[in-house]
Amino acid sequence: MTTFITLPGIGGSGEDHWQTLWERSHPSMRRFTPSDWDRPQLSQWSDALQGAVDAAEPPIILVAHSLSCLLVAHWAAHSTSALAGAFLVAVPDPNAPAFPSAAKSFRAVPACALPFPSVIVASTDDPYSSAEYVQSRAQQWRSRLINIGASGHINASSNLGEWPQGKSLLNSFVSSLGLSDV
Repeated sequence: MTTFITLPGIGGSGEDHWQTLWERSHPSMRRFTPSDWDRPQLSQWSDALQGAVDAAEPPIILVAHSLSCLLVAHWAAHSTSALAGAFLVAVPDPNAPAFPSAAKSFRAVPACALPFPSVIVASTDDPYSSAEYVQSRAQQWRSRLINIGASGHINASSNLGEWPQGKSLLNSFVSSLGLSDV
């Protein structure tokens, strides 16, 4: 069975966020747990991600939202752990005015290709990013880019509920890797 590690962004994913809802209904989804969701430090979050990967049974898919998409890029540039892939939702632009100052340690994002297959899911009206930024990250990371139209930051404020479209996109990605889906 495929193991899914969910990686919420700054603040963690609240009770109405699709990541939380997916975790409740799928025992194969496990949340990584940094020591502080509100004052993220890249080194501590990277250590927490490494710990979650080390504790998981392969094959492993990361399911990241927002700031944790940047975390995946930072972590992948230094880790030797093998992953099956990463599903990256709402990649933020660390130079955008809305980017939280508390997350400044994440700003120098690696531009190298990710060493595993990946998909970026983006919205046309994300207040934390732009279409141009997401396109450039997709090219640099060699990620497939899927634009889902106007869906805000693809979070609880977007009123997506369990986000069936996202689960379908995740299942399609996982199936393309020859793995069992959610």
